[in-house]
Amino acid sequence: MQRLHIHPQGPIFSRIISGVWRWRLAPEAVERLIQTSLDEGITTFDHADIYGDHSNEEIFGETLRKQPALRNKMELVTKCGIKFPSDKRPKTWVKHYDTSKEHIIWSAENSLKMLHTDRIDLLLIHRPDPLLNPQEVAEAFSQLKQQGKVLNFGVSNFTRPQFYMLQNFLPMPLVTNQIEISLARVEPLFNGDVDLLMEQQASPMAWSPLAGGNLTGERELFHKATRYQASYSQLSLAWLLKHPSNIFPVIGTTKPERIKEAAQALTIKLDRQDWFEMLRVATGKDVA
Repeated sequence: MQRLHIHPQGPIFSRIISGVWRWRLAPEAVERLIQTSLDEGITTFDHADIYGDHSNEEIFGETLRKQPALRNKMELVTKCGIKFPSDKRPKTWVKHYDTSKEHIIWSAENSLKMLHTDRIDLLLIHRPDPLLNPQEVAEAFSQLKQQGKVLNFGVSNFTRPQFYMLQNFLPMPLVTNQIEISLARVEPLFNGDVDLLMEQQASPMAWSPLAGGNLTGERELFHKATRYQASYSQLSLAWLLKHPSNIFPVIGTTKPERIKEAAQALTIKLDRQDWFEMLRVATGKDVA
């Protein structure tokens, strides 16, 4: 498994990342997914405080509580800033965003407790908040970093102006923007989102890199997948991995065999013309 800096001043992550969004499973099943990921060289795990109705961090953390030595074999990413009504959050009656200093710090500290760890490798603001005060965010980030509770910071689903604005208030770099990129959503490769990150020397994290299993064009590219001796999912990940921005796909499977399959995507060296043919099939048109 390839491992790269996501930013020159940021952490080293496995090129494929295991996303735990769907991991609201029995602790034994989660432990099996963690071990399969690590066995395949996938050492980076993508969380959010809200995943699994605020349960997935705690379930994942049970494995680290029982096997604390695993913590030094992995990198943990989590997100904060979204609130929605839940039995676990009785004071919240409407879905909204909260990027206040108080909430960012509380959320990070709660994630530390749920995950049974003393540090978060990367904390992301989950969604752009129209009430985001960049000075408060800067204060929260600085305090968490100074205390050693969070080592790196980034954002998720931010536009280019939102990324620039927040970065201008921070004493540390935003090391990534986690955005939706796949053959079903190629716009970030053309609208400047990925170009901005390349300018900032920050690699994108790609959520839903397989479009939730709803990618089009599988029939048209069947023979190409056969020629590469790969599945269509592997070919789709290889398409993202070829991009010079060094995209880090976040896979969201709950099946150990799919984790193993995804890890092998890095062995595929996609030809340039094949890359553009896959783009043509995905968009329904040739490039200009």
